[in-house]
Amino acid sequence: MAQIIQWYPGHMAKTFRQMRENMHLVDIVFELVDARIPVASRNPQLDEVIGDKPRLLIMTKMDLADEDATNRWLAYYRKNGIAAVGLDTRDHMTPKTITNAAKKVLKEKLERDAEKGIIDQPIRAIVSGIPNVGKSTLLNHLVMKNVAITGDRPGVTKKIQWLKTPTNLQLLDTPGVLWPKFEDPRVGKDLALTGAIKDSLVAQDDIALSMIAFFREDNPSALLERYHLQADAYDTMTDVEILLEITQKMGFKDDYDRSAERMILELRRGKLGRYTLEKVDGPMMTDPFIPKNKE
Repeated sequence: MAQIIQWYPGHMAKTFRQMRENMHLVDIVFELVDARIPVASRNPQLDEVIGDKPRLLIMTKMDLADEDATNRWLAYYRKNGIAAVGLDTRDHMTPKTITNAAKKVLKEKLERDAEKGIIDQPIRAIVSGIPNVGKSTLLNHLVMKNVAITGDRPGVTKKIQWLKTPTNLQLLDTPGVLWPKFEDPRVGKDLALTGAIKDSLVAQDDIALSMIAFFREDNPSALLERYHLQADAYDTMTDVEILLEITQKMGFKDDYDRSAERMILELRRGKLGRYTLEKVDGPMMTDPFIPKNKE
């Protein structure tokens, strides 16, 4: 039986309560999603918390994602009237990109404020997203100094804090939050593969097998070249056999758990190239961000 992956520690429920209590203080919500999994990395409970508050969808880690797939996602969101930007949070233009996008979303409000003589007021935004989506890295670039703890693991940020940026933004940082139950098992696997769920909570060999299955269909040569497999490996071997073969080539004998951990780590670090697990026209196309009558 396939493993059911869930992770919802107590601080996540507390974060949602705090977000509701502070939502009236902000002008806009910055919702971060992982460009490699734009659907799986969206928390379906967030809409209830945000309500009618203006929102900017920020696709992070696009330097790790397939460029064409990211562009297609951005076109999809624009087509559906969703304000969205894709960025590598390490880009020095990030502060300007985010600030200008926020001003565009809030154009009517800023114009009304100007008519009242209110100008140059800071834009107040709440920054939300799932664990390990890149919020702390983005905040450090927006503030232009290390004010948020970063780490290549989920659950680094534990409390809400206000931060100011040189581009006249005031940001309310929040811990990464998931939701109590993943309706689709693929969501849990994609979240685990990209590092949004603690590795200690999932069977690494199961996740490595889902990784092999993905590359079998999407980019066979990437796995073959990285692990020096025979050209006909996909024609003659099952996913389990490929995992065992990679284990042997890594020198781990029959310790496939160890090779699975290494494979997942290498994938996250870009050793197998840029990839996107979810495509606009793929099976995961049930995006909670888009009303069904707009799909």
